[in-house]
Amino acid sequence: MRVAFTIVLAILILLAVSSGVTKVMLLEQDINFFGRYGFSNPLLIIYGLTQIAGGALMVFGKTRFIGAAIVAITFLISLVVLVMDGNIPVSVVTALATLLLGVIMKQSASEPRRTNSSARVR
Repeated sequence: MRVAFTIVLAILILLAVSSGVTKVMLLEQDINFFGRYGFSNPLLIIYGLTQIAGGALMVFGKTRFIGAAIVAITFLISLVVLVMDGNIPVSVVTALATLLLGVIMKQSASEPRRTNSSARVR
């Protein structure tokens, strides 16, 4: 089960970072698609940077929950725009990725936290 978790986590991190990079690069497809729904270029860059930051936070156990939450929010925004556009196949994939981010969040929240107070004193 741990191997499957790691594979899903890696895929979601790559998906978040690659999605963010395409927005930061202002690819024509993203500009046209999101522009139809009121996203300006600066807003698209901020949106992409948020996805990249969320993906980076997911790498580390201590920040995984907040990173997954950030990416989930950005994916939900994309999901709304995709549904408004009528792009059902990509909407289904985005919804699945968002659900998997929820699983990552649940798993991360249930992992025991190590603190300095739990360290042995010699």
